[in-house]
Amino acid sequence: MLKADDILGAVKVGGMYRSEADVASQFKIGDRVKVRNYQPQGHTRLPGYVRDKVGVIVMDHGVFVFPDTMAKRMGEKPQHLYAVHFDAQEVWGERGVKTDTLRVDLFDDYMELCD
Repeated sequence: MLKADDILGAVKVGGMYRSEADVASQFKIGDRVKVRNYQPQGHTRLPGYVRDKVGVIVMDHGVFVFPDTMAKRMGEKPQHLYAVHFDAQEVWGERGVKTDTLRVDLFDDYMELCD
């Protein structure tokens, strides 16, 4: 447990959250994925605005510890982290500009393959 007096030093140094665990990727570049409507109690790194949206995997960043379980002291649960490309209108509906896009980094547990 980090003590209050140690927080500033820890923030300055940062942390390494990449994992050396041998974990198979659930997705590959080019896969169409749907973001789960994941509504956990407590911490999540899943942005609400991409829940239930469809995107395409454009990069696999490798294996990292899963922040959702780490925040709850439930272990590292290492998994792949991907850059997922979305069309703006998929995310924002008619308010999105047709030519705009966005990319969001998402973990395996947040997504499923589209049919």
